[in-house]
Amino acid sequence: MIGAAVLQVSPTAGGPLAYLGSFVLFAVVYSVTAHIAARNVLGDVPLRRAGIVGVAIAVVVLLLQQYGAIAFVVALAVDFVVIRYVYRLRYRTTGLVTFVHLVVSILLTIATLSLVRLLGTAPT
Repeated sequence: MIGAAVLQVSPTAGGPLAYLGSFVLFAVVYSVTAHIAARNVLGDVPLRRAGIVGVAIAVVVLLLQQYGAIAFVVALAVDFVVIRYVYRLRYRTTGLVTFVHLVVSILLTIATLSLVRLLGTAPT
């Protein structure tokens, strides 16, 4: 394009406060979705156990965020292992809780992004 300025946005690294805020947000969201999944599959379960699951996944997501699909696979594997350890379940039940956790997380993400997009189109 001759005579047209091309605007490029380059990502910048956030500071420690940005990483801390992201970690807390991810940990809370993953803990809530883990609790919803465990409660739907197992019945009445303590909320503290879901907190451990959420923190573990948040750590993995933040450490491997630049690797895309690899981060997803590793986070899913860590989710399976931590759910199995924390709730003391058999493999089949652990797989079911992990699957429901994945589905609930995806649905919550889609709903949140849709709401943000909808609010972005609102008149000012």
